[in-house]
Amino acid sequence: MSLFNTLIPSFTRGTETASAPTQTVRPAYDVKQTPEAYHVTAYLPGVAKDGLEVTAEGTEIRIAGRRAWQQPEGWTPLYRETAGTAYELTLTHDNAIDADKISAELTDGVLRVTLPKAEAVKPRKIAVN
Repeated sequence: MSLFNTLIPSFTRGTETASAPTQTVRPAYDVKQTPEAYHVTAYLPGVAKDGLEVTAEGTEIRIAGRRAWQQPEGWTPLYRETAGTAYELTLTHDNAIDADKISAELTDGVLRVTLPKAEAVKPRKIAVN
């Protein structure tokens, strides 16, 4: 047995080269709050900017991304556990954000969405007379 064959689990050896289907999953994410905004960080490994969509409609923020598995030309897969992946996450808010100022940035598979709070809900000091 060669060293290479030990890298492939025995139950998949042989001619098993079918491509794995695309699966839809909810990405791991965090939501944090500052006095000025809510910050959503979603982890979307392998998703490029052109495969990503962030939408705000009503009281929902929707994140949808797609990572496609592409077989390089001339390669023959011997074993695959990776698949194309569709990420979907919908978060509901209470209309306390300024939807016109939402921003998003994708860097190295990490999406950061900033949801600025509406002026009416931001903390403010009240002058005491």
